[in-house]
Amino acid sequence: MKISSYRNIALPMSYKNVFYFCSLSIFFFSCGPKSEAPPKKVGTYTVSTVPLRDVTSYDEYPASIEGKTNNEIRAKISGYIKQVLVDEGAVVRRGQILFRLETNTLTQNADAARAGVSAAGSAINAARADVRTAQVEVDKLRPLVDKKIISEVQLHTAEARLLSAQSKLQQSMAGQQEARAQYNSINENINYSVIRSPINGVVGKLPLKAGSLVGPTDQMPITTVSDISGVVAYFSMNEKDYLNFLEDTPGKTVKEKLNNLPLVDLELVNGSAYPEKGKISAVTGQIDPATGTILFRASFPNKAGLLSNGNSGTVKIPRTYKQVLVVPEAATFEQQGIVTVYAVGGDTVRSTVITVINRIHNLALVSKGISQGDTIVMSGIGGLRTGSPIIPKYMPFDSVAKDIKPIF
Repeated sequence: MKISSYRNIALPMSYKNVFYFCSLSIFFFSCGPKSEAPPKKVGTYTVSTVPLRDVTSYDEYPASIEGKTNNEIRAKISGYIKQVLVDEGAVVRRGQILFRLETNTLTQNADAARAGVSAAGSAINAARADVRTAQVEVDKLRPLVDKKIISEVQLHTAEARLLSAQSKLQQSMAGQQEARAQYNSINENINYSVIRSPINGVVGKLPLKAGSLVGPTDQMPITTVSDISGVVAYFSMNEKDYLNFLEDTPGKTVKEKLNNLPLVDLELVNGSAYPEKGKISAVTGQIDPATGTILFRASFPNKAGLLSNGNSGTVKIPRTYKQVLVVPEAATFEQQGIVTVYAVGGDTVRSTVITVINRIHNLALVSKGISQGDTIVMSGIGGLRTGSPIIPKYMPFDSVAKDIKPIF
């Protein structure tokens, strides 16, 4: 007989019982309790203890740099530049001649005014002679009147001539003063044609050359002389930073608070640090409504002349945290504003929420959540979860933090 399939085989009853028994035994054996294999450790992780450190951060503000004194050089009289006696960038002394203006017309006017002074002097001499003559006449007639030799009319006439001569003398003297004032004014203008440096400093740009017409109403100065033996850096704080400055800095007045600020650093535009420290010396009295900022001024020495009027840079105000808990940035994980680290207990880890007060370089400064001496995983925490077993590899904190590069 040909068998077409296994299901068509006819088994005796005894075989059926044995078959069902074996099937049930296999089912119950497979559903029975299993012995769990021990969890495998996920790998070796560098761990270290949390230390206390003194850490300094910097609040940075873009700054524009100017010489401590900047004098715009302008002509006090109108005239054409006759000579330019300095070059751009020249170091000049106070009183040194920078420019000469053409003075031909002024010289002619001065000659005329000088002649007027001389003429007024001659008029005075003539008036004085007239006064003396009139006085002699009065003195001669007065005794004769007293003796009634002549009438009083002749005396009164002589006295009138004396008064007239004295009046003419006063007018001549006033004319001389006016002529002398005119001459002095013209002569002063001639002196103004020689333009001198008002301070010791460095000459700026020379936009005008010989032959240019200049005058006291010009909008653009002839040049600028800057005293750069010291410089000032102007920078602005927004209103929030300014209020924090008022709240955090000791002192009752703004002046006292400025005196209590630490010395500041200056970073130049090429990233190098200026070698001299500066001092914040002034702050404007009000917030600019257009920008919402308030202007500060920091002073820096510049004996070597490294900085010039018009430079720019970044003022860096240090903020020092004394004995604060620090962990590497690589040891932290942040999600929805919650920052955690993985604390190590034996050979397992647990997620621990911490409060970060600042981030400096590749370090996070912590105020809550962990304590000094706690052991944490220092980096590579992306695959960890609370309860994850690890193989801890301890290393000193300083060597680990030095080797870990900043995340950003």
